[in-house]
Amino acid sequence: MNWNGKDVETYFKEKQFVDTAIIPLLPLRFDEGGMKQAAQQGEFIQLLSTYLEKQFKGRLFLFPPFSYLEQEKEKGERLRKWEEQCKQQGFVHVFYLTSDPEWKTYEDLLQGTVLWVPSVPLEHVDRQFKHSLMNDQVKQLIQLIVHKWQHQP
Repeated sequence: MNWNGKDVETYFKEKQFVDTAIIPLLPLRFDEGGMKQAAQQGEFIQLLSTYLEKQFKGRLFLFPPFSYLEQEKEKGERLRKWEEQCKQQGFVHVFYLTSDPEWKTYEDLLQGTVLWVPSVPLEHVDRQFKHSLMNDQVKQLIQLIVHKWQHQP
């Protein structure tokens, strides 16, 4: 399920079956070199999130991206508040999808699982290869998510 009116309506009707939240984490930078890199990471993570949501439609809810300034000190605490809201709504499993390795250092603060995937710049990748790349990445993520489902109450 995606962050749109129709899917949200369906979510509230079928809430007991949707126990997993995915929150993409997207860095923001405004300097000349960093802005492009952050945009490429964002493009990759958002596309990967879409592919992942399609695999688990009906069990997983894809939230809008959590955007943060790279040097922001409060980003971990802000994300923890998102997590609290997810838990209050009944999401048992919360996964954070990111290409920013710094988020692995926040795992002690968060109850959810940080899924770090190195990003690949997609701007010069043809459509067929992009599709293949996303499917390969999703296969790996599926294994991690299913493992968490099986071993975490």
